[in-house]
Amino acid sequence: PCRKVKTSTVRALWLPGIHAGLPAEGLTYPQFMHGVKLAGIELDRKVLADIAMHEGAAFSAIVAQAKAALPQAA
Repeated sequence: PCRKVKTSTVRALWLPGIHAGLPAEGLTYPQFMHGVKLAGIELDRKVLADIAMHEGAAFSAIVAQAKAALPQAA
């Protein structure tokens, strides 16, 4: 398959790994990814998914940084 199709297929495998730990932290996936960007965390989805699956404490720390970077709701 072409690269674009392959990338979207593989990306679909990463998202559940990232998404699995977020409800416990009170974040949705889009909120988390926005917070990651605002916090300046330069990890791609593949690395985030790997950390989420194998390094729970490290992923919780990343989630905390992302959550802190989000603007507070009024």
